[in-house]
Amino acid sequence: MTLRFIGTTSEHGNCPTLYEVVETGDIVVQGDRLSDPENLAQLRDVGERETFVVIPRDLLTRFAPKE
Repeated sequence: MTLRFIGTTSEHGNCPTLYEVVETGDIVVQGDRLSDPENLAQLRDVGERETFVVIPRDLLTRFAPKE
C-alpha cells in the first residue's frame, strides 16, 4: 500500500492528517483515538479490527477529495 499525504490542520506535525491510498483512492485518517466508554457504546456494528478517531470538521472540508 502506498500512502499519499493529502493535508493536515496540525501546526506541529501531529494528528489530525488525511492520506490517500494511491492504489485504491481510499482515505486514511490519522487522529486522536476515541476511547471514552460512553461514546464507544453509541457506535454500531463495530468490527473486531476497527478503531475510531476524532478529527476536526475543518480538516475534511479543507482537504477531503470532492470526488
